[in-house]
Amino acid sequence: MRRAERLLQLLQILRRHRRPVTGDAIARELEVSLRTVYRDIAALTADRVPIRGEAGIGYVLGEGFDLPPLMFTPDELEAVMLGLRWVARRGDADLSRAAQDTVAKIGAVLPERLRPFLFDAALLVPPHFRLAEDQVDVALLRAAIREGRKAEIKYRSEDGRETVRVIWPIAVAYFDAQRLIVAWCELRQDFRTFRTDRMLAMLVREEKYPARRKALLKQWQDEAHVREGMPQVDVFA
Repeated sequence: MRRAERLLQLLQILRRHRRPVTGDAIARELEVSLRTVYRDIAALTADRVPIRGEAGIGYVLGEGFDLPPLMFTPDELEAVMLGLRWVARRGDADLSRAAQDTVAKIGAVLPERLRPFLFDAALLVPPHFRLAEDQVDVALLRAAIREGRKAEIKYRSEDGRETVRVIWPIAVAYFDAQRLIVAWCELRQDFRTFRTDRMLAMLVREEKYPARRKALLKQWQDEAHVREGMPQVDVFA
């Protein structure tokens, strides 16, 4: 790898991570020595690239810095296309259209020699004939998540019971045949997941929930990690 390419890849590694990246981790990915990493970081900071950190702790790329537009590699284009094809097949209607629009926008700026890696990518996502049909507009729930708003849902559990819940939606989990809303449930005073195909009705409220979505998501992830390996419980109770 030429030095210029290595410096750009080093910046890409830093841009990919939100937390400090150690020199050892950078060296392993670039397949160079730790000394080379330190020398490259010194060269970048000398060119006024806002890299913060120090040896033994890690490095982060300062906010407000961005690279000029970088050209995709064939592997990156295939990864992008595979992901967008999956979203187009499995996402809700608005998300599916957004995936198709994204393909068109990327294709419009690619040079001719790279377009086949996008439009003719050999990585396919087959249709799923058992995809559960949503009973509510998932796009509205995604908007509620972005805005931190409460939602009121009428829900039918696996055993057929119907309840009305007020939830604080914090994430959408996309599975192969169904979608789950991760939320704090005011009725149960705990985190629950709700299948969108079992929501009989849904209304997004103007009221915002009091906690930060990012903090709630981390709490849910931490609790899920503690339960990992335990028998699955009925989260719809």
